[in-house]
Amino acid sequence: MQAAAVMAAQPVIKVAGLCGSLRKGSYNRGLLLAAMEICKDIKGMEIEYVDISPLPFLNTDLEVNGTYPAVVEVFRKKIEEADCYLFASPEYNYSVTGPLKNAIDWASRPPNVWADKAAAIVSAGGGFGGGRAQYHLRQIGVYLDLHFINKPEFFLNAFQPPSKFDSDGVLTDEETKQKLRAVLLSLQAFTLRLKGKCE
Repeated sequence: MQAAAVMAAQPVIKVAGLCGSLRKGSYNRGLLLAAMEICKDIKGMEIEYVDISPLPFLNTDLEVNGTYPAVVEVFRKKIEEADCYLFASPEYNYSVTGPLKNAIDWASRPPNVWADKAAAIVSAGGGFGGGRAQYHLRQIGVYLDLHFINKPEFFLNAFQPPSKFDSDGVLTDEETKQKLRAVLLSLQAFTLRLKGKCE
């Protein structure tokens, strides 16, 4: 009975999932959607996909009397209400994508709604599998006061055989799914640790 009560009292970790690619069939979007499916089997954790495509380019002329455009306010609220973040970030020119940086910047406008939360990064691409974008995102996170998990790291070469995704960008590789699950479990544990220290 006591064990059951402890399990029932376990908080649900709310994860905001953000994809840096706007392409419908993006492999990174495929990673994020796969993570959402995997998360259904992880007790005490849920992922909400937060679409960054409607956000306008950052322009402080759009800020009026301390408020932001309606679509930005909705986005910022989702970021603020999340317990932690899962970034699926492709690598563009050795760095993060323009749309993702734009989203990050909007949510960092005063007050910074990223601060003191846990985060994880997964990436898919050629070569290093998006690794350089991850390192840049970690640097950005220093200013945002984000706390990234360090292990396990997740870099996926999407073009190396065997095939990891189908023609629609859906993740099909079981080994990759297990690695993704390990990232989610690490993010969950780290988030609970951070929340415990803050409460």
